[in-house]
Amino acid sequence: MDFAKLSAERYSLRKFSDRPVEAEKLELILESGRSAPTAHNNQPQRIFVLQTQPALEKADGCTSMHFHPPVMLVVAYDPAAAWVRELDGKNHGEIDAAIAVTQMMLQAADLGLGTTYIGVFDPEKLLAAFPEMAGLRPIAMLPLGYPAEGAHPSRLHTERKPLEELVKYL
Repeated sequence: MDFAKLSAERYSLRKFSDRPVEAEKLELILESGRSAPTAHNNQPQRIFVLQTQPALEKADGCTSMHFHPPVMLVVAYDPAAAWVRELDGKNHGEIDAAIAVTQMMLQAADLGLGTTYIGVFDPEKLLAAFPEMAGLRPIAMLPLGYPAEGAHPSRLHTERKPLEELVKYL
C-alpha cells in the first residue's frame, strides 16, 4: 500500500477478533517502534508487550477503555534517558515515545492489523500493576490485533478540517 493511502485508511480499531498476532508481524511492529527517530538518538522509548491473560486483565483494570485485543502494547519513556532541551529544560521523552507509537500503528495497519491509541488510563495504577515499568512514564496503551467481523472506522474518521485551517504559509 502506498503511504498516502495507508495514512488515510488507517483507523482506530475498537473491535478485535480473537485471532492471535503472528510473532513475525509483532516483531516487525516492535522494530518500527525501535527504529523511530528520537531526539539526539537517545531512544528513551520503552515498549511492553502484554499478551498473557493475566497481563491483559491487569492492563484492562487500569483504563475505562475495554477493547479486548489479543495483544496490548504499553509505550513509556525513561525520562533519565531522554534528551532535554537546554534552553528551557523540556524533556523530549514523551515526544520520542509518541513518534514510536505512530510508527507502530502505521506498521500494524500495513500488515493488516489494527490499533487504537489509548491515552485514557491511570498511570499510577499501571505502574503499580507492572513493577517492570518502575521509573518510566507511560504515555499510551496500544491494543493490537486483527479486526473483528463487522469492525469499521468511527463515523468521525473521515471528518477533517480543511488544510487551510491547519496550515499557514509564511
